[in-house]
Amino acid sequence: MLEDKKLAILGAGKIGETLLRGLLDAGLVERSNVLVTAAHPERTAFLADELGVAVAADNRAAVQAADVVLLCVKPQMAEVVVPEIASAMTPDKLLVSVLASVTTAALEQLVSGAVPVVRAMPNTPSFVKCGMTGLVRGAHASDAHLALTRMLFDAVGRTVVVDEKHMDAVTGLSASGPAFLYIVIESLAEGGVKMGLPRDVATQLAAQTVVGAGSMVIERGLHPAALKDEVTTPAGCTMDGILELEDGGLRVTLIKAVVCATQRARGLVND
Repeated sequence: MLEDKKLAILGAGKIGETLLRGLLDAGLVERSNVLVTAAHPERTAFLADELGVAVAADNRAAVQAADVVLLCVKPQMAEVVVPEIASAMTPDKLLVSVLASVTTAALEQLVSGAVPVVRAMPNTPSFVKCGMTGLVRGAHASDAHLALTRMLFDAVGRTVVVDEKHMDAVTGLSASGPAFLYIVIESLAEGGVKMGLPRDVATQLAAQTVVGAGSMVIERGLHPAALKDEVTTPAGCTMDGILELEDGGLRVTLIKAVVCATQRARGLVND
């Protein structure tokens, strides 16, 4: 679906670069079919040298030459960049936006016309092809447009399609979630160090334990509570640890973290 399509990445920062690397590694796009833009010339020069892709003179030029446009600018720049490219966006092109807080309806209004729009919210583990991306289909996007977008983001992890009303929660959970889990990993490692483990060993143990636990949830399809019970033997050491977590309010604190991040995501575009 992508081999003969030209891809433009507008604002090719970390997320744009990560997705591009995943697509190139998977063989889903040809380097000769990629155009990138960025706010700073040294950034586009780096991508051209590092990945062998072409650099467009400006956003509108990139869109004119593209079939699929990946919008990766800051949310606050939507009302500047989208009108800039609107005249070049036609119904035969697909606009994929990773802008937090900017709805498909808002993008459709800015671009005007029956342009298909799909909104995506990836997260930073996409860098190691373990990302999680939430997707929303706009009013003019077809099943084929959605399938093509899933292919883009499946190259760097997993995808899930949600109603647009849930996208801020996707941002608060899976986009912000890695930061929360880094704190969990750091804390588990500190516990290991406290009990005598070398720091590098403790960090590796903690990080791989989180990776493995997440894989168990996905691969086995069981509720996390059921998997927790498999580890928790009667009168065992795990139960003592869980009691400490409950006493410290870890469960409620993590819930509140997602709630706060979700509420913050709703106001990003106005900052």
